[in-house]
Amino acid sequence: MSVVSSVLVPYTSYLRIYEPLAAFAEPERSHWARYAQRGELPTAQDELRRSLADLASTPPVGVPARESGDAFVAELDGVVCVCPWRTRLRGWLALEELGGMFPANVLDAVLPAVVRGQAAADHERWQRLHPDARPWIRSTVWQVPVRWFVLFHDEEREYAAADGEGAGPVLRYRTPMVEARRRLARALRTLRGHVPEGPLTEGLVDVGRWLEEFHPRSLVELDYGGLVHALPAERLAGDRSAADVTEGLTALRDGDGEGAGEAYARLAERWRAVRDLQFTN
Repeated sequence: MSVVSSVLVPYTSYLRIYEPLAAFAEPERSHWARYAQRGELPTAQDELRRSLADLASTPPVGVPARESGDAFVAELDGVVCVCPWRTRLRGWLALEELGGMFPANVLDAVLPAVVRGQAAADHERWQRLHPDARPWIRSTVWQVPVRWFVLFHDEEREYAAADGEGAGPVLRYRTPMVEARRRLARALRTLRGHVPEGPLTEGLVDVGRWLEEFHPRSLVELDYGGLVHALPAERLAGDRSAADVTEGLTALRDGDGEGAGEAYARLAERWRAVRDLQFTN
């Protein structure tokens, strides 16, 4: 779990990659095979609680001393796939982003400078030994980036309302890696053919490079995570953001600038309202 996510819990969304066991070399492959057969596996909330416990300790632990041996598990066409947490690596990467997000006095209150300095030194030493390491999970707070929706279609949307017994709500999308890559490549062609290069295009290129790091038979998941608690039930149930992105790109591809603008306006207004919640008292 990243430090940023832990501080701003629970309003975090996630983009995850689940790789088939064949993607892992031994002995890690055997470890995940045994792990996936366990009766009860930890959840995203379990990972969250562990991160919060570390931050609440004295002194706070911004990055775990050891890498997590846990993962999320899913199946794709009968094949077991795992998404390693890699909590320590994600913590290091999040620390690199903290400097531009908080004033110095706030940052020091959250994580003292000496703790951040030690974590940065540890990361530098580790990175020299693992130059090709990458996280299986990306996260962001108070939004789902538009570029993530490009990877999915509306029919892949999975929604479950709260059941009154503490479970849910849940909103997520899942798609095979081959579909995610195909949609991203098509979206890039559309954008480059109709609009100037900008943040959305750059963001898609970055996501595309990340996807290429993983096995072609992986599963890609977008999970609204804690954002489900920031939206009223009726708005969450009616959220069709992936459909809006698809509609906008299709309109742009067909030369319908007005239709593309309307789809984008719906999407922008929906997520502007969510981001504004972080400033409410």
